[in-house]
Amino acid sequence: MTMLHHSLIVTAAFTLAACSTMQSPVAPGAKPKDHGKIGAGEGPAWRDGSLYFTDGKHINRMGPDGRTTVFRNNASNGLLFDREGHLIACESGLRRVTRTDKDGRITVLADRYKGKRFNSPNDLCIDSKGRIYFTDPRYGPRDGMEIRDTRDINPFCPRLIEGVYRIDAPGKVTLILGPGDVERPNGILISPDDRYLYICDNNNNNHGGSRRLLRFTLGENGGVKPGTRKVIFDWKDSRGPDGMKMDAAGRLYVAGGLNKANEFETTRFRAGCYILSPHGKLIDFIPTAPDEATNCALGGADRKALFITSGGHLWSVPLK
Repeated sequence: MTMLHHSLIVTAAFTLAACSTMQSPVAPGAKPKDHGKIGAGEGPAWRDGSLYFTDGKHINRMGPDGRTTVFRNNASNGLLFDREGHLIACESGLRRVTRTDKDGRITVLADRYKGKRFNSPNDLCIDSKGRIYFTDPRYGPRDGMEIRDTRDINPFCPRLIEGVYRIDAPGKVTLILGPGDVERPNGILISPDDRYLYICDNNNNNHGGSRRLLRFTLGENGGVKPGTRKVIFDWKDSRGPDGMKMDAAGRLYVAGGLNKANEFETTRFRAGCYILSPHGKLIDFIPTAPDEATNCALGGADRKALFITSGGHLWSVPLK
């Protein structure tokens, strides 16, 4: 094969990938299905024919027959299975990140940073090396927050940190994003090639707070490269992005928006799942109800379904 032919084939492959990324993945005529108010508040994750999600107190499992049972207690937010099939969970109430093995044994992966307790771990992702990244915001009352920025100009009143951390091994935790990088990090994911780190920066209970999807470039050591912060999409004065996933074509599925305005948020962006290109172009939108779409997961028997948690309800929509 000549270099010219090779170049043409590579160019054509990239062009086809770009075209498929810009097309809506939603099946023609498909409408979201409401599976009811079954306590699907957060953290959907698909594994072996079942969908796992949290209701604020428990991890629930919806099996292939559609029945929902309690899988385990305490975990209340982001969920993700690692390559070995262990369930990694953000336990916001207990302020820690854990791993539940197949035999039910629970290992605490992180509950402190430099001796200080986390705020309320929210969501997580895993890179190709098995390193776990998680966000640690604080929504609601801010008493009890312990982690402060020791680099702050005013040493007598350092800023509280709502950061993004990386777990290299149980108890080995590194802060990779803090004040100045993010305001209130929520959803998080890493592109399959480990190149980009996406953060849902959702400071939604402050006027003028960030409601943006951010992208950072990662180095091989798992740290963020300085000066690479980029705004991918902005929900402006509405409810910002919460949880998200990425499909094989690189499309982003981001839960966000609001159906009923409040003191801090408008309905400029409705509640549902926003499907974006890797560069932030809006491809499609899947509306949900009653309100506050919180997270999503890809799965289904044929791996062609999108599940969305919204207002305690579970929604699903078939994909192409």
